[in-house]
Amino acid sequence: MSVACRLYVNGRLEEAEFDPVKIDEVLKLPGSLVWLDVADPTEEKLDFLAEEFGFHPLTVEDSLHAHQRPKIEQFDTYFFLIAYGMTVESEGVVEHEVAVFVGRNYLVTVRKPPAYDLDAVLKRWEANSDLTAEGGGYLLYVLLDEIVDGYFDALDFFEDRSEEVEDKVFKEGTGDVQNDLFALKKDLVRYRRLMAPLREALDVMQRRTVDVVSPKLEPYYRDVYDHVLRATDFADSLRDILSSVLDGSLALISNRLNEVMKHLTSWGAIILVPTWIAGIYGMNFRHMPELNWYFGYPFALALMLISAGALRWWFKKKDWL
Repeated sequence: MSVACRLYVNGRLEEAEFDPVKIDEVLKLPGSLVWLDVADPTEEKLDFLAEEFGFHPLTVEDSLHAHQRPKIEQFDTYFFLIAYGMTVESEGVVEHEVAVFVGRNYLVTVRKPPAYDLDAVLKRWEANSDLTAEGGGYLLYVLLDEIVDGYFDALDFFEDRSEEVEDKVFKEGTGDVQNDLFALKKDLVRYRRLMAPLREALDVMQRRTVDVVSPKLEPYYRDVYDHVLRATDFADSLRDILSSVLDGSLALISNRLNEVMKHLTSWGAIILVPTWIAGIYGMNFRHMPELNWYFGYPFALALMLISAGALRWWFKKKDWL
């Protein structure tokens, strides 16, 4: 487990390696802003956070245990938020669970393994000292903005996969891709469930019932809210496309089955007539016509070949063969 702590004063980085033990002292100072990060948390460290910041025990418990539902909870002086970041790696999309405590002058992040990379977030914090002076609300905005940007990277990955599956179905003529389609749709539904709750979280925070989102930050939060809507709409569109591809795949399979049945039916009809002729000639009646005819046997064979050839020509003309 690793713990990082930074102190900002009036929007500027004062100490990059601040001692967390002194947090209760600096939080009382005007213009101070503290960011505390815990990666791979343990119960001992989170108990320390609860003691220093006065967090509710249930939120501390949620930040310790993995696989929590994305949500936001509001308390007297802070918000508690569970969000999921996404990164695209060689094996696919990887999700990162992040628990966040945000107040007027602090931001506490608890990153569960695999830990979400915060390098880009730190750079943006330091590059905008004026907005950093707005407090924990700005730090959270940058974090959520980076998380939502990762959603679009993940959706681009799913779009590429859906195009590959679509090519297999319609261009290469491979209809046996149902497993890939179902797996892809399942992943999309799952990741959409991780993305969509951010809309509620952003909406709750903009009501300003807790002094976190200042009027200056409201346009930024609205922008992130709009991006979340776009991401969820994008996921819904991809899911609809995959449903159409699945329907197309099933239609192709049905068409191929119909083609096979037409071929079998055609060949069955071709074989039926010669069999019928052979059956009549093989009944061996005493007074059967052509029984004593020298050319009766060749005539029967010729009749079989002609009837079979005529039927084959007819089915070929009807595009059944």
